[in-house]
Amino acid sequence: MEVRVRTCALLAGLLMISSVSSYIEELDDTFMQTKSDDDIWLIKFYTPWCTFCKHLDPVWRRVGSELRSVGSPVIVGKSDASVNTALAKEFRVRGYPAILILKKNIKYNYLGPRNAEGILEFADRLSGPLVRPLTSRQLFEHARSRHSVMIVYIGSTSPLKGNFWSAAEDLIVSTYFFSSTREALPPDVHVPHLPAVVVLKDGTLLTYDEDEDGDLERWINRERFPNYQKIDSYILYAMGDTGKLVLLSVQEDASPSEESLRSRHLVQKLSEEHREDYRRLVYFGFMEDRSYIDGLVMGEVDVPSIIMLNLSTDSYFLPESAVETERHLLDFIDQVLQGSIQSQGGNGVLQRMKRLVYDARVMMAPIFSWSPWLGWTIVGAVLLFVVLLFVFCYKLFSPSGELGQQDETQGPRARRLEDKKSD
Repeated sequence: MEVRVRTCALLAGLLMISSVSSYIEELDDTFMQTKSDDDIWLIKFYTPWCTFCKHLDPVWRRVGSELRSVGSPVIVGKSDASVNTALAKEFRVRGYPAILILKKNIKYNYLGPRNAEGILEFADRLSGPLVRPLTSRQLFEHARSRHSVMIVYIGSTSPLKGNFWSAAEDLIVSTYFFSSTREALPPDVHVPHLPAVVVLKDGTLLTYDEDEDGDLERWINRERFPNYQKIDSYILYAMGDTGKLVLLSVQEDASPSEESLRSRHLVQKLSEEHREDYRRLVYFGFMEDRSYIDGLVMGEVDVPSIIMLNLSTDSYFLPESAVETERHLLDFIDQVLQGSIQSQGGNGVLQRMKRLVYDARVMMAPIFSWSPWLGWTIVGAVLLFVVLLFVFCYKLFSPSGELGQQDETQGPRARRLEDKKSD
């Protein structure tokens, strides 16, 4: 009896996996010739030897199942890039796993976290209209309850509306865009003039002013994040082109200590009470996974720690003394903004080489701990390759090499041709 129950459970599990897998299409090199122009595809490119691709498999199955269950127009597919090389080349896939949406023959790359929630939101955002109309107060309030940041065009046809739609075309991979009329606005949303572009976040309303804020798309890109939030490496990457600094409280991955919670609360309190002072210059947040920060500073950061990042230059600032009060934190921010604290790190050539060595060391550490012999074998193979490459380049470009000999034999002939021209 027990054997029968186990067998039935195993068959049920296999049947469930099979049914979920049927929601995901396996794509080959003929995909571009056979697909319909009206289809919207969410595609994952993978390779059999990629560990991160294997970790993504259960997430991808959940994405396929949920999109099918809600009746989404998005079709989920996957393609083995090691076999279907022409398709991977068509989409210019460089790293794995690569996730993208193909809509009306336009490719949109997904650069967010590799979890089901982020991918499902990406699919929802790209499968809908470019700008979502909010035609009533009920729709407006519903959208506001679902989005911590809302970017809204209010008014009728105008040049500003055209600029807003153009910005939406470029930034739709990152955030939602909405349109509304004055009649559909909730009572607490006051717009001084129409047409207008507003950002609702952190319980406040920001109105775009061309004279003060400059280019509309750049302004939207700067303001599309909450002023304070939990931040991971994907969010930091997206913040890189906003031009703002990022003030972080770095803490333990799990079960933060009282000291970490106090540091996080301090940053949050300052972000709320001094929002208008630093809104154009600084984002605030806390970070639990410190691996990105460790890689940036090339060492292990103590937790909790306060650090200010300049993502446009890969540089950072550390307080010169302990930050225990709001006054200490305000002084640190002002010193960074005034340039009285020296930045560290950066993206210069020497710094990049140091970071490359550090990343290689971090990557090899687990291999050495598991098998020192394998680790030294890999290091020896890499060094041998570098030496052979150097020798090859030296022979190729040195005066005594083949290239130099070719120049010497061609030189007299070239001179004779010049002599003939002068005759």
